[in-house]
Amino acid sequence: MLGTRLILKTLLKQNLILTVTCVRLLQNNSEVRVRFAPSPTGFLHLGGLRTALYNFLFARSKGGTFILRIEDTDQTRLVEGAVEQLHRDLEWAGIVPDEGPMTGGQSGPYLQSQRLALYKSSADKLLENGAAYYCFCTQHRLELLRKDALRRRQVPRYDNRCRNLTKEEIQEKLTLGVERCVRLKLIPGCETFHDLVYGDITHDVVASEGGDPVILKTDGYPTYHLANVVDDHYMRVSHVLRGVEWQSSTPKHIMLYKGFGWQPPVFAHLPLLLNSDGTKLSKRQGDVTVKYYQSSGVFPRALVNFVTFSGGGFHRDNSDQVRSLDMNQLASEFDVSLIGVASCRVSLERLDDFNHAELVRRMGNETEMADLVAKFRAMVVETHKNRLESLDLDENYIRSVLVWSQKRVSRLSQLVQAQFSYLWVRPPPTPVDCKQAELLSMACDRLQEAVDFSQKPLADLLRSLAKDSNVKVKDIMHLLRLVLCGCKEGPAVAEMLEMLGRQTSLSRLQATLLYHQQSQAHNSTQTT
Repeated sequence: MLGTRLILKTLLKQNLILTVTCVRLLQNNSEVRVRFAPSPTGFLHLGGLRTALYNFLFARSKGGTFILRIEDTDQTRLVEGAVEQLHRDLEWAGIVPDEGPMTGGQSGPYLQSQRLALYKSSADKLLENGAAYYCFCTQHRLELLRKDALRRRQVPRYDNRCRNLTKEEIQEKLTLGVERCVRLKLIPGCETFHDLVYGDITHDVVASEGGDPVILKTDGYPTYHLANVVDDHYMRVSHVLRGVEWQSSTPKHIMLYKGFGWQPPVFAHLPLLLNSDGTKLSKRQGDVTVKYYQSSGVFPRALVNFVTFSGGGFHRDNSDQVRSLDMNQLASEFDVSLIGVASCRVSLERLDDFNHAELVRRMGNETEMADLVAKFRAMVVETHKNRLESLDLDENYIRSVLVWSQKRVSRLSQLVQAQFSYLWVRPPPTPVDCKQAELLSMACDRLQEAVDFSQKPLADLLRSLAKDSNVKVKDIMHLLRLVLCGCKEGPAVAEMLEMLGRQTSLSRLQATLLYHQQSQAHNSTQTT
């Protein structure tokens, strides 16, 4: 009988949680408001980008509002310029806030350091409601508690001493101006909430916390927990999508909501993104920041689609398919209920596949192709700015090289690396003797007549030329490579010809022939 009652009690509790969650969802359907709330303590990395992106897509899929809020209450860890860089990174990725520090809005200010008066008045409300209390313990006493716990091999925790002070004792200390902070009164027992990703979550806050937590510090700055709850309430945030590392703090946040008498938002926690070795992504890793990928030639849409590749959350026929979708397409496929619960390792080697897909997509759009040509021309000029007079920068030539390269490179930046410099820098005319000049002239004639200017037919053409001229294949290849790129080693000559194209290849061969003719004429004049 006792077992039956326990089962019924558990079922009723679960049904109540689900009912409350459904009611909240219905209430929030009319106005979905989500936020991305990073700390300006470093560059935006892939994990932060994924959190921002999923909030943005959720808002777009529901016709809602995406808010950018900067949580800068920990003044000791601020990085100068991080807020501006964060905003640039998001805009580069196509994640444009509807409200935020740069865009404004009706729920500002959007920097927590500018909302201190609100946190102070909110803490006062908790004190009035009996949900919080003043703590007058000195740092010296707290340090003694910590050392004593460590000596006894226990986890350090605050003993909640000031929670039991009488009204008279509290007033006396306030009158004397004793330094104080404000602590939240934790409620014993397990707090259960429904997570849209992980389902029902039960957590015993008192057991896991090191005593009642500080919510307003002695310097007047709030801790994350108070500021987070107050801002979400006053910014009318309906859904909180954040990293799973904050899941254990959610029951504490719900206690704060109860202390205020406010309705909490709906929560959804996102699983961790891990490095390929299983370690957590970090802001200190320079090679996982948005700025790094931007500077290394990764397209915004490629990085965004790559981020969606790990962890689920989308309606798609093949989760392993490399795609290049825009924000509207991604928003139409996004579904919180499809997000997986397991931490997922980021396969960075796949990023080039996504970048290649975006490169091909852009080349198929005339407007974007023209933009690619212009941007790539600027890249070539910047790379070879000391040899501007020797550059081949004809628009049609750049187009032909880009089209040729789409099956061979994944980033445009690869085409300005040293091994491809011959594509853009014309070598000076090569001194040749009369026999070599005759061979080059024959090569020009055959290249001009070639029907198929691709690698294999060109290789056959050169072998045929060597045979007809009674010259070793390696000798003619050596000569052509020297004339075409000015180097003795490099890619196969037939491949080089294909990359340069008919017009540029003939132009370089003919430049050497003209130089030879002029040299011959000069020598003849000197002899006379």
